[in-house]
Formats: sequence, C-alpha cells, structure tokens
Amino acid sequence: MREKILEVASEMFLNLGFKSVTMDDIANEMGISKKTIYQHFANKNKLVEATTDFVFHFVCSGIDCIRAENNDPIAELFQINTFIKQLLKNEKASPQHQLQKYYPRIYKKLKESQFSIMHECVIGNLKRGIEQGVYRKEIDPEVIGRFHFLGATGIKNQDLFPPDIYSPNDVVDMFLEYHLRGIVTSKGERELMKHINQN
Repeated sequence: MREKILEVASEMFLNLGFKSVTMDDIANEMGISKKTIYQHFANKNKLVEATTDFVFHFVCSGIDCIRAENNDPIAELFQINTFIKQLLKNEKASPQHQLQKYYPRIYKKLKESQFSIMHECVIGNLKRGIEQGVYRKEIDPEVIGRFHFLGATGIKNQDLFPPDIYSPNDVVDMFLEYHLRGIVTSKGERELMKHINQN
C-alpha cells in the first residue's frame, strides 16, 4: 500500500503541485481513508519527502538504464532528454517552484542529491565524448558539468521562463542544443545535426 500511495501522490504532486494537493485529495483519488495514508506517513511533510525520494530514484533508475546502453555521448544526452520530458509531460503546477517555496528543507536535500548524481552522469558523458572525438579535448569536464547543472535546473525557473510564454519542452530542447554546440568538435556537430533533424 505504501508504494501505491507514493505512486498516486507523485502523479498528483507533479500535475497539481505540492501545496495544492491535500491528504484528503490523495485519499479520495485512491478510494481509501485518510487514516490509511497516516498509517504509512505521519504527516504531509513526510509524504512529500518520501515522494520526492521516490521520483528521484525512479529518474535515476531510468537514466542508469539509458547509460548502460553505452550509446555515443550525444545520442545518450538526447535519450535522457526525451526520458525526462516524457516523465514530466503532464507537469502543470511548477512542482519544483512549490517545493522550494513551501518545503525548503526537502528542496535543499533534493537539490544536493540531484547535483551529486547529475554531475557524475554529465562528467562521465563529457569524458567519453572527448575520448571519442565528438567533444573538444580542451574543455574542463568538472567546470562544464557545473555549467550544465546550473543551466538544466535554471531553466525550471518560472520567473525567467513563464510557461504561458515559453513551452517547457521547447526550452529543454533549446538548452540541450545550446550546451552541445558549446562543446562539440566538427565531428560532434555532424552527429548533433543528425539528432536535431531526427527530433
């Protein structure tokens, strides 16, 4: 039951926002009593924390599966991009913004976990790209990895990119192209253009 609650809560929080969704809403959606939820989660804070962990580990697992395919570095980033967009396709209420505003401790912990995993993933991708000649050998993976993290998380800022003006999916795609154009070799640019034309 705990797993099912996390699945439903995750979907509702991502679609409607962490503040908007109440314990009653989740209970009604599942057709169970609120008391059943409280048997597994002492309060909404605990549920929000468990839900962010649940989604984070789901994302990490998906990215690990993509990385295990050992595709060329540019293809790998496009695959991860598609996976993330599919996962968040119904996101309407800026859950990250609400998490930061109403649950700052949970947000801070999530951000630290995101940096640790994402940084390792991006640095691995950059090093392989340099070895394969699709990324420029003079780039510093450690610095570029941090640039990438700042950009990938910064594009979720609704003050900078209001969703009624900028399509979140388009912004994600533009950021990936921007990132790659800054680091590819001529060989990498040919590979990049192939993926842009396919997508």
